[in-house]
Amino acid sequence: MRPLLIADIPWLLYRAFFSLPKSIADGKGRPVNALLGTINALLAAAEATDPRAVVACLGNEEAPYRVALYPAYHAHRDPMPRELAQQWKRAPALLDSFGWTVSTTEELEADDVMLSFANVETGAGGRSLLLTADRDLFQAVGEQVAVLELRKDGKPVEVGPEQVRERYGVGPELVPDFIALRGDPSDGLPGASGIGAKTAAELLRRYGSLEAALTAAGEPAAVIHGEMRPRVAATLRESAAELRSFKEIATLVQLKVKRPRDRPTDFASGAVAAREYGMKRLSERLEGMARA
Repeated sequence: MRPLLIADIPWLLYRAFFSLPKSIADGKGRPVNALLGTINALLAAAEATDPRAVVACLGNEEAPYRVALYPAYHAHRDPMPRELAQQWKRAPALLDSFGWTVSTTEELEADDVMLSFANVETGAGGRSLLLTADRDLFQAVGEQVAVLELRKDGKPVEVGPEQVRERYGVGPELVPDFIALRGDPSDGLPGASGIGAKTAAELLRRYGSLEAALTAAGEPAAVIHGEMRPRVAATLRESAAELRSFKEIATLVQLKVKRPRDRPTDFASGAVAAREYGMKRLSERLEGMARA
C-alpha cells in the first residue's frame, strides 16, 4: 500500500534555514536556503517511501486558544528571522508547483493539519507517514500511521506504536497525558514539578490516564497503601487544573480536510519553479528526473 506522505513544513523550513548557509540566494540576493533544504528533504523522503501523494502542511506558529490556556506557550521562542519569514511566504507556491497538496490553517498549527489528514487517510483504509521531528505527533501513530524520522546517514526511519512505547513507556493514545505530566520544553510546557519521564510513564501505566491519576491523588487511601508517593500525590493535587490545561494544549485538533487523490510529484513543473526561485542546480536535477 503506497502511503500518503504528510510533511511538517514549518519544521522543515526552520531546520533548513539554520543548517544551510544564508549565502544560498536567488538572482536578487534573497536567501533561499530554507526553501532549497525543504524541497530536498521532501524529494528524499518521497524517493524513499514512494507515496501516492504528498501533503505539505502549514499553520499558525501558536494556536491562539493554546496561548489563552497557558500564556507561556511558545513564549520562550525567538521571533522568526526576517530572512526566514520571507521564504516562509514564498513556500506555498513553490510546494504547489510540484503537484503537492498544500494545506494551511490560521487558527491552529501544522501539527493539527497533519493529524487531520492522517485520520482521514486512516478512515479511507490508507496508510500515512508523518514527516516531522515534533514528538506531539506521536499521538497520531497507529497501525496505519507512522512518524517518518530523517537520518543524516541512511534512509528515513519509521516510528510506529511499538517504538512510541519503547521511547515513552506508554502508547500513542497517552502521549498528551504524558506530555502534560513530563512537560515539553520545545513548547514551553513545564509539566508537573519534580515528575520526569519515568514517573510520568509509571503513573499512566498504573492509572491509565492523567485524569485517573489526578483522582487517585485526591484520595488519601492511595497514599496510605503505597500506591503513590506522598510528594507525587501532593504535586498532582496542587497542579491539577494546570495539568489538565497542559493536556488540552498537547492534544491535537481534528480539522475538516479532504482526502487527497493520488498525485505523482511533477518534476517538470517543479523544475520551472525552482529556476524562477533562483535554484539553478535543483532545477537541472529536476529536469533530469522529469526525463527519467
